[in-house]
Formats: sequence, C-alpha cells, structure tokens
Amino acid sequence: MADIAFLLLIFFLVTTTIASDKGLPLILPPKPDPNQPPPEVEFNQRNIFKILINSQDQLLVEDEPFLGEVSSLKDQIKRFLTNNGVDPTSSDSPKDAVVSVKPERGTSYDVYIQIYDVILAAYNECYAERVGLTPDQFRNLDLRNPREKALYDEARQDFPRQISIAEPTKTAGG
Repeated sequence: MADIAFLLLIFFLVTTTIASDKGLPLILPPKPDPNQPPPEVEFNQRNIFKILINSQDQLLVEDEPFLGEVSSLKDQIKRFLTNNGVDPTSSDSPKDAVVSVKPERGTSYDVYIQIYDVILAAYNECYAERVGLTPDQFRNLDLRNPREKALYDEARQDFPRQISIAEPTKTAGG
C-alpha cells in the first residue's frame, strides 16, 4: 500500500504544472563594461514625453500636473508619437519619439502598471491605425502566419517602441 501511495505521489508531482507569474515583458540592456565610459547621448528634449509618478501616485506629465483618468493619457501619448514635426513642441517623428516614465520609490505597483499598460495601448493603437486594423485585431495577429506577420512588420516599420523606464528616485522624506 505504501508503494502505491508513493508511486501516485511521484506521478502527480511529475505531471502537475505549477502556475507562475509572468511579470512584465522587458528586455534589460546589457551590463556596461566597467572599463569603458558611458556613451554620450545627445537627444532633443522635445522628442521625450515625460511622465513622472510621485510617491502619492500623482502624475506630472510634460512638467504639468495631470488630474484626469490614467486612461485619458493614451490620447496625449498617441498625439506625441504621431506628431511628425507638425507641432514644434512635440516629437519630430515616431522614429525619434521616446516615452519616459520615472517613478519615485514610494510609487505603487498598481499605478506603475496602469501607466505602462496605457503606453503599450497607445503604441498598439498607432500600429493598428497604420495598417487599417482595430487595436484588438492588431494584438491578435498570429505572427506564425506569414501574411499577418507582414502586416505586423509593416505597422512597426520606422516606428520603434521606445519606452524609457528611469531608475526610481527617493521620496522627499527619504
């Protein structure tokens, strides 16, 4: 009887899959070479859409307090990304546009993830509009299908997803 129970235990341990959290799909840059100085990056400030999140989860967007719903931030990001130099205070082109997020150490994960999701949604809507799809259709493209992969590549051509996640700063009290 003990042998059968032991075999059943092993069977269930081997065949059971354990769910794990997937986390955010981010690719971190490689570690810098300590013997080399960091490269100088020259960037036109108008090509950076700045989002600052303080420790009370309040937003400062483009150096102005943001009082609306987080979801309404998506339209501002889309206008910034697709400006193409029309507005002289906004990005030169989608190729040059960078969305920068900088939280403080006390920022809640919920707000941080909401902001990150809004940024991704803005990019996906821009991509979908470029190829005449709805955002849901674009997100559901099967990249194993050559035709759908070509649509995906066409949407993202010369329109990189550039999101800068700055290191959190300490709060004023810490």
